[in-house]
Amino acid sequence: MTTFWIFIALVVLIGLIMIWVPHFRQKKLLQAEESGVRRQTNLELFAERLAILEKELKDDLLDQVEFEALKKELEINLLQDMKQKGDDSLDVEIKSKTALWPAFMTICLLAVSGYFYQQLGAYNELANPPSQASNPHQGMDPAQIMSQRVQIMEAKVQAQPDDSQVWFSLGHAYISANQYDKAVAAFDKVMELVGTQAELLGPKATALYYKANQQMSPAIQAVIDQSLALDPQDPSTLLLVGMDAFFTANYNKAINSWQMILDSDRNDVDRTALMNAIESANMRLGENPDSMSSDANHKSDITSNAKTVAIEISISPELADKVADTDTVFIFARATQGLKVPLAATKISASSLPTTITLDDSTSMGGDVTLSSVQEVEIIAVLSKNGSVKPQSGDLKGTIKAIKVGGNAALTLDTLVQ
Repeated sequence: MTTFWIFIALVVLIGLIMIWVPHFRQKKLLQAEESGVRRQTNLELFAERLAILEKELKDDLLDQVEFEALKKELEINLLQDMKQKGDDSLDVEIKSKTALWPAFMTICLLAVSGYFYQQLGAYNELANPPSQASNPHQGMDPAQIMSQRVQIMEAKVQAQPDDSQVWFSLGHAYISANQYDKAVAAFDKVMELVGTQAELLGPKATALYYKANQQMSPAIQAVIDQSLALDPQDPSTLLLVGMDAFFTANYNKAINSWQMILDSDRNDVDRTALMNAIESANMRLGENPDSMSSDANHKSDITSNAKTVAIEISISPELADKVADTDTVFIFARATQGLKVPLAATKISASSLPTTITLDDSTSMGGDVTLSSVQEVEIIAVLSKNGSVKPQSGDLKGTIKAIKVGGNAALTLDTLVQ
């Protein structure tokens, strides 16, 4: 902005120079010309009077002494006239132009420049700067933000209808926007382009699972079985299997599913989050050894009483190019009421995104208040470039304003910190 104003000042200065320099130069030339005219007139008068004296001397009207005295007087008068700055007796008088005209042109220059800048420039943006220019979603609620993001991805798909990666990203965007039928269609489209693969069947099964309100059905299980037949260690599929087992209190199955992901030595998973989830399942298994034999018909009661929060974390497609595999994502939950202190927290590697993490008492920050002691929490995620939990310039941030403990939601890193 400073450079912009310096440029404007230079342009105005150049305009003023073009107006005023010719004025002062002309005034100086007029003064010189006036001085020359006066000098020439005085010399002509002196020569004329001297000629008259010489004629009178020749006609014996004057003697030599009188002639010399009058001549000397003429010379003295000539010197005095030369020293005078002005001579009101001159017939020819050159008047210099006043500063009125250049002053008028200066006012016009400034007025016209201001008018055109206000009409055609960015006057309104400068006069009313946004309070958070780095956040293009200011004033929008989460649903509007997600709707806008989906529209952007849909536009990309229309521009690149054969790009499987764009369709894949659109599918995840549909899941985040709770548009599960469209998400399934998007993943089916990807499979039309690149063939049936486990890494595509897993997200499809996840979309079907969320559509069914986290109830496992034969159709969803068939997609899961198809995916595991292609790749028994597919992370997205095993993550879903473990999540469903955890919510049905089948903690052994959840642990086994998540442990298989860890044993696969894959680099595209968040090992820390998985170990935290396994630790949480082990803790619950120790609290209730008979829980794994619970009847599936009580699933809804168990799920509603589970003191965990499952968060699916992803990156906004518009900010995906600002993320490096070495970046770290910090996720923490804090109460929506009372003291705004972190109740649970964990961290994952940005290379594992998108992924699902679970916050519970095993990820407690060590305070007197735990996640299981509150009914509702706010979720905050920060993608850090330098390993600091406190957001800094260049980091990414995303929030969920409120989520019931025992529920799950999708969180998107969609704000660039300035």
